[in-house]
Amino acid sequence: MTNIDAVLFDLDSTLCVSDQDEEAVLAEAFDRASVEQYCTVTDIIAAVDDITTPKTPHEFYEFCFAAAAREAGVETPHASALATAYEECLDHSAVSFRPGAEAALEAASDAKLGLVTNGGEANQTVKLEALGITDVFDTHVFVNPSGGVPPKPDPTPFEHALTELDATPADAIHVGDSLGADVAGANALGIDSVWVPYREQITDPIPEPTYTLHSLAEFPSLL
Repeated sequence: MTNIDAVLFDLDSTLCVSDQDEEAVLAEAFDRASVEQYCTVTDIIAAVDDITTPKTPHEFYEFCFAAAAREAGVETPHASALATAYEECLDHSAVSFRPGAEAALEAASDAKLGLVTNGGEANQTVKLEALGITDVFDTHVFVNPSGGVPPKPDPTPFEHALTELDATPADAIHVGDSLGADVAGANALGIDSVWVPYREQITDPIPEPTYTLHSLAEFPSLL
C-alpha cells in the first residue's frame, strides 16, 4: 500500500477492549433495575443496527434495550431504567489495548492519524487517557448528533476527520471492527476500509472491505 496520507482508527473493539465482563455488567444492570433479564450482550449488539440515531449515550443504551425487548417479545422493556443502571455499572477506564493495537499505531505514526469513534467525547476521552494515547492522534471525531456529527456509517464523521487532517478519501484508510459502521461508512466515501473483526465472522463479509485482517498485528505489513 502506497501514498497513504492519513490513517483513521475506530476505538472500541478496534484499538481497545473492555476489561469488564460484559455479561456480568449486563446482569448487574438488570438486577439494579429490578427487571427480569430478557437479553444477552449478543442481543444488544444485534439491536444496534435497528435503532434510530440517539442524541446522548443514555438514549443509545435506552434504544438498544427497547429494540432487544421488541425482539424478545417483551412488552414492558423498562429501557430508560435499564440504560441508567447499565451506565452506572460501566467503568470506561477499565480498558486494555487489543492485541496488535500498539504496533498498528506505531506503524501508522508517519501518517496523519485520526480517531473516528461512535462514542461520545466524555466517555471516549476516559478510555484514551487510560490507554495513554490521547495525544497520539492529530484529530479526534466523537459522535455528537446534536452538534451535527451523527454516528458512522454516516459520512460526516469521516469528512470531519479528513478536513481536519487536510487529506482526501483517495489518500486515506480507515481501520475498524464493524462492517455496518466502519466498513460501510468508509466505503461510501471512497476511503479504503481495513476490517479487523472482533466479534463478527470473516466469511463473506457484507459490505466488502478493501482489506480484511485477522489481527491488528498484521497491519504493519499492510502498510
